[in-house]
Amino acid sequence: MHAIPLMKLLTVAAGTLVSVSLYAAEPASAGRDSRELPIYRIPNLPESGEAYYAPDGVHLIAQVKDPDAQQPGKGKVGGALTYTFTDTGTDIRRINDRGQDACSWFFPDGKRLLWTSTRDHLDDLPPGNWSDDHDYPQGAELYASDPDGGNIQRLTNNQWYDAEATVSPDGKWIVFGRQIDGNADLWRMKADGTEQTQLTFTSDWQEGEAYFMPDSETVIFRAWKESEKERLADLDRKNGTRSQTPMNIYSMKIIGPDRDVQPRTFTSDTNWAPFPAPDGRHFLVVRIIERGNWELFLADMAGGDPVRLTYNPGWDGMGAFSPDGKKMVFTRSDPGSHALYSYVMDVSSLNLGPENYKGVPPTARPPAAWKPDPDFAVWRVKPGDKGRK
Repeated sequence: MHAIPLMKLLTVAAGTLVSVSLYAAEPASAGRDSRELPIYRIPNLPESGEAYYAPDGVHLIAQVKDPDAQQPGKGKVGGALTYTFTDTGTDIRRINDRGQDACSWFFPDGKRLLWTSTRDHLDDLPPGNWSDDHDYPQGAELYASDPDGGNIQRLTNNQWYDAEATVSPDGKWIVFGRQIDGNADLWRMKADGTEQTQLTFTSDWQEGEAYFMPDSETVIFRAWKESEKERLADLDRKNGTRSQTPMNIYSMKIIGPDRDVQPRTFTSDTNWAPFPAPDGRHFLVVRIIERGNWELFLADMAGGDPVRLTYNPGWDGMGAFSPDGKKMVFTRSDPGSHALYSYVMDVSSLNLGPENYKGVPPTARPPAAWKPDPDFAVWRVKPGDKGRK
């Protein structure tokens, strides 16, 4: 069943309820591969994606297509603003009313929101492209606000790309990605934006998408080598092929002198968009089955083969668990379509809840033939170097 076409989104002020046409909820069995757990598309939403659950396990925060957003231009990804809503498609609220937005998050007390926007760089910097690391929106800044979009606090203030931010479960820390002169590293700061501190100092590795494990001091993130990505791109241009970017998932400590970077996936293709389960043992990872077919897998922090969760010829990605581990929200497109929508999967049968937390496995068991990358040594804190703010 396809959704009823969306009526024009009403222009509203930030924080107010949004009036949209009613979508018919998609039955779990409609057009679904029988290997998938039950899913439904969240009703009443325009195109949307990268949703994350609130502490109540009901509300979500995400990027939603909005005609009032800054439009990046033809062929570029963007044109969305930050919204909150329930996973049944009610209580839809727009949080920001200008610029274009990206990654967002709930603070663990449920009293504040964290979001990314270009709202203060509309005139002095180009809109960029959220899906192209060579054209990321410079001037994307991090903001905190009340749940209704009021009392906005700007946490970063520069002309670089600041995004991909998450808050630790204890509410003390924010970890985010910052790209300076085309090079991406991970940073941390206090929840109020103070003590901005660089965590990684790598000229080749491009780190990002860091998410906290339940211990509030370990994050998992994805990284690739720009030199390897460019080498394969050159080969593809010569041979008319299309290679996957070699990208893997790693864990790292954000507290203490030793970052203790540990590989958690071990392949030469793409492993992208990790998200930890509340049990502290498992995490989501997106892998490419074939060109255009991205799927979600459940992996183990201790190693081993991941388990496939989605079976869709289109695009599946950006998955996130509810705090109780019973639901997974994710982004999906139909085959042949570029339109992305938010879906919910019932994963209660996987036993991923916080009641199963026994600590974060310190290392992962690699495949027998795997050899460590000698460049792991670059993931070290430089003594006395606090980076650039």
